[in-house]
Amino acid sequence: MPVSYFRVVCVLLLCVITSCSTVRERPQPGSIASEKVKREFRGAWIQTAFQGEYKEMTPAMMRKDFIRKLDRLRACGINAIIFQVRPEADAFYKSDIEPWSRFLTGEQGVAPADGFDPMVFLIEECHKRNMEFHAWLNPYRASTAGNTRFAQSHIYHRHPEWFVTYNKQILFDPGLPECRQFICRVVRDIVLRYDVDAIHMDDYFYPYPVAGMPFPDDKSFRKYGLRAGYTEAQRDDWRRENVNILIQELKRTILLAKPWVRFGISPFGIYRNKKSTPDGSGSDTNGLQNYDDLYADITYWVQQGWIDYNIPQIYWEIGHPAADYITLIQWWNKNANGGHLYIGQDVARTMKANQLTRKMRYERALTHVKGNCFWPANEILWNNQGIADSLRRHYHRYPALIPAYTHQHDRAPKEVRRLKAEWTPEGYILHWKAQQSRTNPELASYFVVYRFADGEPIDISDPSKIEAITRETRYQLPYEKGKVKYRYVVTAVDRFHNESEGKVKKVKL
Repeated sequence: MPVSYFRVVCVLLLCVITSCSTVRERPQPGSIASEKVKREFRGAWIQTAFQGEYKEMTPAMMRKDFIRKLDRLRACGINAIIFQVRPEADAFYKSDIEPWSRFLTGEQGVAPADGFDPMVFLIEECHKRNMEFHAWLNPYRASTAGNTRFAQSHIYHRHPEWFVTYNKQILFDPGLPECRQFICRVVRDIVLRYDVDAIHMDDYFYPYPVAGMPFPDDKSFRKYGLRAGYTEAQRDDWRRENVNILIQELKRTILLAKPWVRFGISPFGIYRNKKSTPDGSGSDTNGLQNYDDLYADITYWVQQGWIDYNIPQIYWEIGHPAADYITLIQWWNKNANGGHLYIGQDVARTMKANQLTRKMRYERALTHVKGNCFWPANEILWNNQGIADSLRRHYHRYPALIPAYTHQHDRAPKEVRRLKAEWTPEGYILHWKAQQSRTNPELASYFVVYRFADGEPIDISDPSKIEAITRETRYQLPYEKGKVKYRYVVTAVDRFHNESEGKVKKVKL
């Protein structure tokens, strides 16, 4: 993992260049009603499974649709896209390991025309807008309803013994080491070949249980569970350990490939119900459980440092009789274990209950909650009951930087050099130099441009002063009559979202 990081601060000015000074960010007082949140994860899930929209599109139509979606989401303050690239052990990207997805072209294994690679395009377009791209994979699922017509290149044909059928779904058997190795191979391929910011998995580990239908893993349990010393009464513990091993191996795979790429999970919203825990440490809820039903020990993964962020899907209303939103958000906040904690929000349910304001204000008052992810992105795009308007005008009124992943790296990049303001055929441009590299996450990845009125205290913790967040080393100044004085501050931010100190220069616009 990288060890040396540098703090970089850039300050640009227009007209009259004066001496520079260094600016550090001041801590911002918390407020439950504050719209000025400088650091916040604002994600949106874009699903591809069960979506029929893409298979009817040409690559040109798809590019246009992706641009429309990204522009709209960015205007609503979204700073991270979680895109489903592997819904059925298939691919929404060019892969030599798994076939093209049927949800992309209508038939598994059939490539889109013109060599189009949706993930390449989406990563480039997200980064142009300074939005993160998280590649969302479903680890075990190979067929959502058991009726998928597998392409000849699908791993199912080569290793049918790796798979089991449960509730009409065809799934990798989590108890087989060969399956874990294959999933890690897929993740390593993505991380090495694509400039993703994170690998993401949701709540589908062992499948949701069906009453009276035991999961068919007798064969793998006899081969691996019993040999490892587990008794029949301990089969649930063995299943949890299978998932634990996968998560640990995935984190190791990512670290060895690109240590700056993060690994995030969005588990089901209930870890354990209080009545299921001998010590009463679970939440005061009554519903499906990660630990007992899906064999996903999410809090343990956070404690072990195997995942970099946790987005529990708290999709219920405030006041829900079985799973109250406030009860759950308090429980997860209490059990954040020092990790990055964001909240998964069901947009349709949240808006239906008209609870967006209460939810946003309440979570911003909690110590460890540092953002949200909205399910699905389409609900924002459709402006369901005005959610896009509410985000744009209020809760995401000002841009936000993603919280820094200081557990990965805690030093900022070097400051920019050769800061100048010059007239060009394009207009009055503020430009600078900075050390940058796609293979060195310690260097500047993007820049934040702040503006302050003459005489106004400089406080870069105030997001309302952000004029632009850009990956370019230039910014066009809004020149007017050259009579009003401003001070511009430019900072550099690395791949881990560590921000440099700022330098100030005065300009007239």
